[in-house]
Amino acid sequence: MADKIVFDIETKNSFADVGGEKNVKKLEVSVVGAYSYEQNQYFIFDENEFSQINDLFKKARLLIGFSSKHFDVPVLEKYLPFNLSAIPHFDILEEIEKKLGRRVGLNILAQANVGSGKNGSGLEAIDLYRKGEMEKLKNYCLQDVKLTKEIFDLIKVQKYLWIPQKNVPQMIKLEIIFDEGAFAQNRLI
Repeated sequence: MADKIVFDIETKNSFADVGGEKNVKKLEVSVVGAYSYEQNQYFIFDENEFSQINDLFKKARLLIGFSSKHFDVPVLEKYLPFNLSAIPHFDILEEIEKKLGRRVGLNILAQANVGSGKNGSGLEAIDLYRKGEMEKLKNYCLQDVKLTKEIFDLIKVQKYLWIPQKNVPQMIKLEIIFDEGAFAQNRLI
């Protein structure tokens, strides 16, 4: 296990289809997008290629995502023959919530920090799946992976993110420090 993997999933269905957020594990994955730091490469897998994600995730010593601990991992785990939640994990949204006390969307965060945003929404992604527009769906998912990676890279370098405020033009400079050595030790204890 030596790789760091940035990842995102899209689902075939919504919380409304499975009886609410309490049933997150009932959601079904349509595509999985990932970036491997070791290979310096982006990957996208549809449901016919899920067996290939095993090798990628098994080599991970760190997972990086956005709202991934409470959404992506619980949904994705049933497709893998190992415990994905046992891998140390840096969830950017979780780190923001700990310090700020509220959630911030990936689109707003990306626009404020990397100058570009998402090209759709999760509900639109479900619609793309249902219409069979798999290339558009894969591009959407990979865009989220790219934005998440860019935000993570910023955190490593500058140790903060700009957080837009509601109804106020000024942004909050939120310190977020990622120390890979300390992070891995703390998560493995």
